[in-house]
Amino acid sequence: MNIGQVLELHLGAACKNLGIKIATPVFDGATETDIKELLVKAGLNEDGKTTLYDGRSGEPFENRVSVGYMYYLKLAHLVDDKIHARSTGPYSLVTQQPLGGKAQFGGQRFGEMEVWALEAYGAAYTLQEILTVKSDDVVGRVKTYEAIVKGDNVPPAGVPESFKVLIKELQSLALDIKVLSDTRDEIFINEDDDDDVAPIDVNLTGLEDVPVFAPIGDEEDDLEDFDDFDDFEDSEEEPAVSEEAEPAGDSLDGLDEDLAELSDTLDLDIDKEIE
Repeated sequence: MNIGQVLELHLGAACKNLGIKIATPVFDGATETDIKELLVKAGLNEDGKTTLYDGRSGEPFENRVSVGYMYYLKLAHLVDDKIHARSTGPYSLVTQQPLGGKAQFGGQRFGEMEVWALEAYGAAYTLQEILTVKSDDVVGRVKTYEAIVKGDNVPPAGVPESFKVLIKELQSLALDIKVLSDTRDEIFINEDDDDDVAPIDVNLTGLEDVPVFAPIGDEEDDLEDFDDFDDFEDSEEEPAVSEEAEPAGDSLDGLDEDLAELSDTLDLDIDKEIE
């Protein structure tokens, strides 16, 4: 509550008793003197305070309390609109950290002061997983999710992507950054996360001897080789048939002799059977 609200409280009490309405702009409103004059005119104390009584005992409180009328605006913060949860979701392209806010289906922010709180409490392992596999350890979070689904032990955390981004920013300032271990041995950090992915367990030995067949040529290429395709398509001439290559079964020469010989052999009257 600020001074403007206190003055509005006293002005509202005076206006309520007088039965009037007053417009008091922000930079050209009622002054403290104007409010005191209205309080006196309304029959109230000049300081705008009154005596309140305890509802349980009926005795007055020791100190007088400011009582009046003022605008009260309700903030639209409802639980149903704010509840949000996620397991995995979208990540930032630069830092690989989860996005923020319910609208972007983001994660819950764990800021610098929250990190200090866990450090003071001594929750080292909780702090480690929050800053790695639950945030921007790209390979570690995939392996952790897989371990949880399969019921296996969670693997150790890796290097956060934000640390790699920090190294890149320092290298852009012409600073050579090296990561050393406790024994002062240099630790190599992969710049590409694809190198951290385990290879697929597939044996391809001996497949180099398998013959590979060439694909069939495109139909368009075949049509391009036929120069007279358009002329052939527009032609209305009947295809020529060779007289030498006579189709089998179309000739009736010698059929009568064969039928007569068959009739003599089987002792049948061919004409009668056909009728």
